[in-house]
Amino acid sequence: MTERSVQPKLSRRAALVGWLALIVARPARATPEAMQDAIRDFIGSAPVRAGRVKMDIPPLVENGNSVPLAITVESPMTEGDFVKAIAVFNEKNPQPNIGVFHLGPRSGRAFVSTRIRLGDSQNITAIAQMSDGSFWSGSVELIVTLPACAEN
Repeated sequence: MTERSVQPKLSRRAALVGWLALIVARPARATPEAMQDAIRDFIGSAPVRAGRVKMDIPPLVENGNSVPLAITVESPMTEGDFVKAIAVFNEKNPQPNIGVFHLGPRSGRAFVSTRIRLGDSQNITAIAQMSDGSFWSGSVELIVTLPACAEN
């Protein structure tokens, strides 16, 4: 006598519910509040001053799949005065943290460059942590005409 494996049958209702869940489910989106929470995790209770951080990014983005971003911080980058880290945050992508770049006096200059994905028009904020414990920021507002992940 041979053994038959018993495989449960998938009912039409279960299949329909599964497909509907896939269609309705959308990725989580960051919010301005989530971005503020992520910034607070980075800076703690320290004050953030505007200035010294310059972001070079197009204000009008035609395709959010690959957006060039360059960040420069005014700093002499000496042993006594340098940028320790640059963190980048966004309002509406699935995660509010874009990235953190760690620097030191041997970096030569306070400059980082990367490409990011943008899911929608939003504000991007970069915060620089200096060696003296101060935090400086810069923000830009971007318009994205074709969001990332919109194409199939």
